[in-house]
Amino acid sequence: MSEELKQPEVEFEHDDFECASLDDELRVDECCQELLKRFYLHLVGKGMTPEQASERAFSADLYVRDFLVDFARLNVVRPQPGVVRRFAATWFVTHTLDPEMRILERHLAGIRELYRYLHGQHLISREELNFLEDEAAQEDYYRQRIESFLNIVGDGYFAWEAECPLRG
Repeated sequence: MSEELKQPEVEFEHDDFECASLDDELRVDECCQELLKRFYLHLVGKGMTPEQASERAFSADLYVRDFLVDFARLNVVRPQPGVVRRFAATWFVTHTLDPEMRILERHLAGIRELYRYLHGQHLISREELNFLEDEAAQEDYYRQRIESFLNIVGDGYFAWEAECPLRG
């Protein structure tokens, strides 16, 4: 095992990921970066190649830092029902130049793996993991959302977005 994989575990508290001010935002971003680094090392330690682990960690990073923290202002270890669904059904679709289901599927795999890791670290409950995995598994719905988004005409965006609003 390399030295990189033998780093001591960092203990996180739920409040480490709360953001109420600009100073908090910088601290939360650092905590998220450290969490994602640990997540990557965990994946490699489980037997994933560095490339596979990097792809999953990249997807988790997009979800955690771009969507949860920056856009939604949510705490990664205090998940709310509907959060993965809003990411996959609306945020990803509207924040991607050319949304494709195969790319979303990779992101969803990273998100599922991240939440399994957080559960293994006792940062989320079994109940939370279950609803998050259920939301991540709704791939037919997400495929339909991408297709219907790409076929919007006129002012149809508002009806499309209302089906799964970005703000929960």
